[in-house]
Amino acid sequence: MSQSTTVQGKVQDKVQGKILIVEDEEIIRSSLRRLLERQGYSVTETGSVYEAEDSLLKDDSYDLIISDLRLPGKPGTEMINLAGTIPVLIMTSYASLNSAVSTMKQGAVDYIAKPFDHAEMLERVAEAIKKKDTLAQDISENQNGTTDVKQAALSSDAGFSGILGQCDGMNLLFRQIQKVAPTDATVLIQGESGTGKELVARALHENSRRAKGPMISVNCAAIPETLIESELFGHEKGSFTGANAARTGLIEAANGGTLFLDEIGELPLEAQARLLRVLQEGEIRRVGSVQSQSVDVRLIAATHRNLKQLSSQNEFREDLYYRLKVVELRIPPLRERGGDILMLAERLLEKTCKKMDLEVFSLAPETMAAMSQYQWPGNVREMEHAIERAVILSEDNIITPEHLDIEVRVKQVLFRTDAEESQDGLTLEDYFQRFVLEHQDQMTETELAQKLGISRKTLWERRQRLGIPRKKTTT
Repeated sequence: MSQSTTVQGKVQDKVQGKILIVEDEEIIRSSLRRLLERQGYSVTETGSVYEAEDSLLKDDSYDLIISDLRLPGKPGTEMINLAGTIPVLIMTSYASLNSAVSTMKQGAVDYIAKPFDHAEMLERVAEAIKKKDTLAQDISENQNGTTDVKQAALSSDAGFSGILGQCDGMNLLFRQIQKVAPTDATVLIQGESGTGKELVARALHENSRRAKGPMISVNCAAIPETLIESELFGHEKGSFTGANAARTGLIEAANGGTLFLDEIGELPLEAQARLLRVLQEGEIRRVGSVQSQSVDVRLIAATHRNLKQLSSQNEFREDLYYRLKVVELRIPPLRERGGDILMLAERLLEKTCKKMDLEVFSLAPETMAAMSQYQWPGNVREMEHAIERAVILSEDNIITPEHLDIEVRVKQVLFRTDAEESQDGLTLEDYFQRFVLEHQDQMTETELAQKLGISRKTLWERRQRLGIPRKKTTT
């Protein structure tokens, strides 16, 4: 008797998509089902490939299949063959991560290691379903001859290929990505931690001729030095203590696609020499093997360190450095991105509130000023964490600087004299005007003044000077 159970969303018109889970561990399966249901997904859970096959025969309208790699009977890779056009997300433990990434060559849309972070799982699920919907739309429009599919996939109102930005530095980066993506050139991405180097790498991959192949991402700083060569190049059985079976390396798993090496400055010198051979000869040799084999991999590397300086200190191979920087892309830090800061803040705030199933919060004027003045040493990643913290701690739907916990003092200078503002422009007045217009329909004049940290008289004077009429009161 099949153990599969279909759980419908509480409100049908809010269903985000239909998902089939294939996982034999009931605790993990139930936990994942509850997580997805809370986000509005309709979920069917099964414990094996056989049960999943039965579910697909009854209903093939799923938007995504999430399958464990190791299952009783047939392995999870069988779901890729059964899925047809439905994307498959593979779950795996770290010990079998190498096997998981190789399944991407067979057609898996993505993989995630267990135990997974809930936020990461929801993000991967949303991305997989979005890709499916975008692909279907592009195919339809292309068949009708109404849209330039590639251009539609690359452009957006506030950025490029999923990367948000409108400042000059980001627009330059977007133009460079468009030029280099279709080529097979090796790319070195330079950027501080938290700037989004993996997003740039993914944009390069998705807009290349290798887009249908796998993209394997490796954080060189996260793998122990003793394991890095085995992870990247694979090993033969018995090549070292604990090598009980032959293993495919991550470079080999990326064959036909893209290999992204993040924090490449942390790669040990011996591994650097092996990587140089891959770039020069297009060949790899597994640890413990005497035979080489050809690979077709495009390499994209990223670092926040100065590789040229490291090479002068004999900490990074100079020949590898010059092989990597065929094309060098620089991601500007957030503090250099001007108006992008508030645009990103609002998008991240909207995303966070949606994730927590809350109405979208607003940024108080002094918060906007604080965020614009803050240096953001952790860049976009720091902003994302700060906003998530603020939403959790806020007692109402307005975010103040105290909620963000960033060390910027702006409240005392938010409302200055006309002479002072005539020298520095009306930036802070713009925040005032925007805040009042957004909230005056929901708040009284007293509440507005309290939130702005001013008196009702000052609020009235500012309204007069900026030409912001008071809302009409009903009797």
